[in-house]
Amino acid sequence: MSDQNDIPTIGGKSFTAVAINCAAKAGEWIKTKLGNHTSLTVKYSAQDLCTEVDKGSEMMIKNLVLTHFPHHSFLGEEGVEPGPEASQRALDNVRDAEYLWIVDPIDGTTNFVHGFPFFSVSIALAHRGEIIVGVVYDPIRDELFVAEKGKGAYVHGKRMQVSQETTLNESLLATGFPADQQFALPLNMKGLQALVPQVRNIRSGGSAALHMAYVAAGRLSGFWEIGLNSWDLAAGSLLVAESGGRVTDIKGRPYDLGVRHVVASNGHIHGQFLDELEKADAIG
Repeated sequence: MSDQNDIPTIGGKSFTAVAINCAAKAGEWIKTKLGNHTSLTVKYSAQDLCTEVDKGSEMMIKNLVLTHFPHHSFLGEEGVEPGPEASQRALDNVRDAEYLWIVDPIDGTTNFVHGFPFFSVSIALAHRGEIIVGVVYDPIRDELFVAEKGKGAYVHGKRMQVSQETTLNESLLATGFPADQQFALPLNMKGLQALVPQVRNIRSGGSAALHMAYVAAGRLSGFWEIGLNSWDLAAGSLLVAESGGRVTDIKGRPYDLGVRHVVASNGHIHGQFLDELEKADAIG
């Protein structure tokens, strides 16, 4: 990846190295707990789950980060009350921090609970609101997706590049089915119904962070979903941008930490993608 001398450091420790170490340690521990969790809590809805493994992973990452950078701020999913309003308040309280770590300790908890092997650890670092490091780790496949602002994005140590499809009808897209069944899910279903006939196919793996990583790696042409949170998107947004893709909100405005309705793509199909969602009245 990047020359080690060129990576931002404090006290001799690279931000990126710490993010990678945290994701790897948490991911390996999560893998040992697959099929072994002992508690299951329903949060915002029956589709919004938490286990003791989510909480343990977040605590492990937080302790490691703050050991290296005790003055940094930290925003983790499991430290926030359920629901979109609480998520927004939690972000508002810390988004202006000089350095903010944004963590989803298991992105894809429902998959983890069911033993479906598609989940990840997502860790991002923002400097004054701009993402400068993004790491998404898939412990089942031992795939580490890493991006640094201005220095590209990598998987298996190789530079990633988005796919080259130029039209929707040759594109493979992904989406998710939001936990918010009153607002987000109906909008997402409108988009799904409109796009299915127009694309090569659509996938729903159940981890927004991995979907974004797959856009960055050229495995997906694009991804959209309504009602996500900063910890779902922060790391993946940098992966996509540093791989030559584009990330916006669902109305085409540039990504920032407050975006909850996201469209990510290889860039070539982005305009068509946004247009079709708008035509379907799927943008809220």
